[in-house]
Amino acid sequence: MPLNDGLYGKNADGSQNSEYCKYCFPDEKFSRQMTMEEMIESCIPFMLEDGECKTEEEARKILLNQIPNLKRWKK
Repeated sequence: MPLNDGLYGKNADGSQNSEYCKYCFPDEKFSRQMTMEEMIESCIPFMLEDGECKTEEEARKILLNQIPNLKRWKK
């Protein structure tokens, strides 16, 4: 998810967290514990809904290239 005003998560002190969105990191911790694979599958419907992708396969391919590089999932 592209981060911009209104979409940032929050740190323990209430300040904006610029690394995570408000859906994943609403109050100083991750809202859901999930595997990277679960995260990918949970994002597919949103990519289809907003028209970013036309098929699940297209969305999955994009997510498989992006999500492993995010701080939460980077090894």
